[in-house]
Parts: sequence; C-alpha cells; structure tokens
Amino acid sequence: MRWLILYGRSRQVPASAAAVALVALAVWTLHGPGPVDQAMAVLVLTANVAAASVGLGGWDVVLERTAAIRWMPRRAAHVLLAGACAGAALLTVQAAGVQLAPTEVVVRDSAGLVGLAALGAALCGAQFAWTLPTGWLAFTLFGPPPGGTAGDVVMWMISSPATTASTGTAWALFASGTVVYAIAGPRR
Repeated sequence: MRWLILYGRSRQVPASAAAVALVALAVWTLHGPGPVDQAMAVLVLTANVAAASVGLGGWDVVLERTAAIRWMPRRAAHVLLAGACAGAALLTVQAAGVQLAPTEVVVRDSAGLVGLAALGAALCGAQFAWTLPTGWLAFTLFGPPPGGTAGDVVMWMISSPATTASTGTAWALFASGTVVYAIAGPRR
C-alpha cells in the first residue's frame, strides 16, 4: 500500500485528479440542457487525458530505470487507469444530466486518446505527452475532413461509433500506445 501511495505522489495523481474533477465540474455547471454535443465531449476527454498524461513520467526517469522492479505491467496499468478515469469522469457528468455523447463514443475516444498520450510519452517524453491527443483533436475540429474510409480514420474522434474504421483506429491507437509505453517507458 505504501508503494502505491508513493507511486501516486511521484506521478502527480492528486493534481491530475483535481484537474479532471474541475473539468467535470465546469462542464456540469456550464452546459445547459440541449442536444448531444459530441465535439464538447471529445474536448472534455482530451482535457482529462492531457491532465492524466502529466503522470506518465516521474521526477527522474533515469533514476527510476535503476529500480529493480518490473515496470512494464505498472506502466500498462497506469495507461489503463488513466483512460478509465478520463472516461468515467465524463460518464459521471452525463449521469448528472448533461448529455454530451453516447457511452460507446466515450469509451472509444477515451481509449484512443489515452493511447495517443502514452505514445506521446514514449516518443516525446512525459512533459509533452499531451501534444499528440491535443494535436489530433485540433486537426479533427479544424482540419478539412477527408471523405470515405480515410475520413473515418482521420476523424475517428467524432465519427459514428458504428463505423469499423473509426473504432478500429481508436483501439489500434490504444493498443500501440500502451504497448510502446509499457515496453519503452517515457522518453528522457
């Protein structure tokens, strides 16, 4: 139990949890009754994943690598937990009456976004892990939408969950990001 507390503190879990709670509170407070707003849901999920991505690296990556513990399962569990918390926060807001997106979109997008953050941590370092999900979100919201299957792949965050390409892209990003981060860890 003591190890878990120390790990959570080293990964800035209290600060990340506070940021996710504040985002959820702001959405619940500011969003009035109305139609489903999937773009807002994706924005909230990206903010939650960006807040959680801060903890994908510790204070000293080099020092942590000297520890004689198995990091691979811990890193994979960290990614899974971050994605689950990001999605659970939005689902909690929706349970309180704010309808933003269907549950299958929240689950799909949480998985894809946390996979992107894990990939970002492995490629760019934990301090820049937020750049991949945020950049992809920006392109999705402001870029020109390609048509056909390529459009479903590129715009997977806002595509219908019934499309195989968007769902496959999200789960491929989740799997690849989790595996790469679990094996390699955050970049120094």
